[in-house]
Amino acid sequence: MSCPPVLSHAFRICFLLAALWAALAVPLWLLTYAGTLNLADSYGGVAWHAHELIFGYTALVICGFLFTAIPNWTGRLPVKGPPLMALIVIWIAGRIAMLAAGSIGPGVAAVIDLGFLAAVLAVAGREIVAGKNWRNLRVLVIVFWLLAANAAFHAAALGGALLDLALRGAVGALVALITLIGGRLTPSFTRNWLVKRDPDRLPAPFGPLDGVAIGAAVVALLAWTLAPDGPLTAALASVAALLLFVRLLRWRGYLTFAEPLLAILHLGYAFVPLGFALAAGHALWPDAVPAAAVIHAWTAGAVGVMTLAVMTRASLGHTGHALTAGAATTSIYLAVLTAALLRVVAPFAAEWQHPLLNASGAAWTLAFLLFAASYGPMLCTTRKPKRGES
Repeated sequence: MSCPPVLSHAFRICFLLAALWAALAVPLWLLTYAGTLNLADSYGGVAWHAHELIFGYTALVICGFLFTAIPNWTGRLPVKGPPLMALIVIWIAGRIAMLAAGSIGPGVAAVIDLGFLAAVLAVAGREIVAGKNWRNLRVLVIVFWLLAANAAFHAAALGGALLDLALRGAVGALVALITLIGGRLTPSFTRNWLVKRDPDRLPAPFGPLDGVAIGAAVVALLAWTLAPDGPLTAALASVAALLLFVRLLRWRGYLTFAEPLLAILHLGYAFVPLGFALAAGHALWPDAVPAAAVIHAWTAGAVGVMTLAVMTRASLGHTGHALTAGAATTSIYLAVLTAALLRVVAPFAAEWQHPLLNASGAAWTLAFLLFAASYGPMLCTTRKPKRGES
């Protein structure tokens, strides 16, 4: 049975709706922060904002990426049509429930919201097991980690406890995912590009340093999640920052700036060691290095930039367009990098914090609206690209 193009592959509808939600959620939060709106008072504006960008926006991007990759891993047909639409309806219901928690109750909102990641875990697990692709079951550990963090968020909200631990756990899961998946995609795509242009200077292959860096990052993330202050977390985060920065340099990203579609992967990944360096600074000098700078280096920076990098590349590649960044795509990257950098700097500048937050929010919204405007048509149609079009 045929289905609309937007439901023919998960990346199409997931990336488009995720971008639209990211573009809407941040202005809603800024209006709440300014006192113009009273948004999601069951959780508080800050917690709602964090929840929706982690478990709303990012979770949907992961869904789109996962269900686009799984057919390549298993050789099975993609999840599409009514089953894919059912997942999207569950996701939309969760966004409505989080906004309406004051009316329907946080318990009901929790059940509805948790349904999406639970469904993603179940469907993805079924597809991987049916395809006997056992080694990629490990990817589902991150989805389960996110689901557990979301459950902890709702449990804390229902119990009147602080939500910080659950949110740090979720951020930790996303940073671990970028460390693993981004650390696979970035050097691989760079190698493929450099082979044709500079074959004598290729990214270093995966080796012991990479394994140690990943292990150090996971241990440091666990320490930061449980106890973000103190010398132990500072030491672990410092080691992770150094190893991940050396790992990034070994991928030779400085050779890719002629192609923004590749360079953005390296720039996005750079926010991972930056976040660890800031985490180490905050653990030792909490008054000098704000916790918000750590969080947003990883969320607005690593998550925001890397997800847009993957969304643009996957959308171009899977719709038959040339894998090169045109003016619109480059503008998307400049906007999201501006948003991330301003959001990291804002906590350090008390007198300028509000203007910087507004500027960061405007740049963030612009990046995702540009994505929706420039990529929406290709995601919603099966039109063949013209020669030279990108």
